[in-house]
Amino acid sequence: MDQFDAIPELALDWVRAGKKVALAHVIETWGSAPRPVGSMLVISSEAEMMGSVSGGCVEGAVVAEALDALEDGTPKLLEFGISDDEAFAVGLACGGRIRVMVEPVDHGQGPDVDLLERLVAARARRQPVAYAVHLDRFERRLIGTDDAELGAVAAEGFASDKSQLAEGWYLGIHNPPLRLVIVGAVHIAQPLTVMAGLAGYDVTLVDPREAFASDLRFPGQKLVHDWPDAALSAIGLDARTAVVTLTHDPKLDDPAIRTALEAEPFYLGCLGSTRTHAKRVARLQEAGFPDGQIARIHGPVGADIGARSPAEIAVSILAEMTETLRKHTVITAGS
Repeated sequence: MDQFDAIPELALDWVRAGKKVALAHVIETWGSAPRPVGSMLVISSEAEMMGSVSGGCVEGAVVAEALDALEDGTPKLLEFGISDDEAFAVGLACGGRIRVMVEPVDHGQGPDVDLLERLVAARARRQPVAYAVHLDRFERRLIGTDDAELGAVAAEGFASDKSQLAEGWYLGIHNPPLRLVIVGAVHIAQPLTVMAGLAGYDVTLVDPREAFASDLRFPGQKLVHDWPDAALSAIGLDARTAVVTLTHDPKLDDPAIRTALEAEPFYLGCLGSTRTHAKRVARLQEAGFPDGQIARIHGPVGADIGARSPAEIAVSILAEMTETLRKHTVITAGS
């Protein structure tokens, strides 16, 4: 988890260390804002900061307002804009504007530590949760898709990965980090692990064959040498996880596929020709999997872009994963 993702955790660490802490959230943008809605910055009473709300161009002003909020306990709604002539120099290109909410933690009208602890705990459980703040009365709660007032909006946010304003509320979306489990340390996996990492996935490569899944062939990657079904069960598959099988060997691929079909990853892709996939489908039918469940498999894997080389096939896989995630995924969560 990088500095931009771990802001609630860092804020809680600072509070527990005895520091006064404020949180800043981008709650609205116009034009070419450098950071999206939902971006966060944490500020301590010692003027330490981590994260970003603008890529650097207004952080100084936000820190100053946060220090004031830590003194008087009053949350602040700030708006920053810049003319086209000055835009490039400060980073708000093309007349971009941003609106920022600053909250002192456990002080005045800010969120209490208990709420922050529950948010961090939900994130640790990989539970999708929305941090909801009413911008007039600064009422706050953590919500899921079952919230009577805002559940439908939260569901939309979970599916799109976008925080937003709705009916006077700011909903900061906290989805679990994306994960990709690749079964088979083959040549296609080499570019795919790197590309998926750049796209924001936490990548795990599973292959019991240690000569294949070696640090030499996959430097810096997370390698698991367990049998695929055991590895996937230990990892735990959910709606923020993709699974791709690449070995061409039914002894390795099939246990992973069966485990994935019994769970709910948002994407399951399997390498192989149309003929290979037909044989795979027949084996699954013989094992008792219904056709509707088998139809969840993307096989042959990847978008149809005419890919030939391992890197091009990796691009096609990542493209199909992205399309499935962004266009078809619906995530549910309790409050």
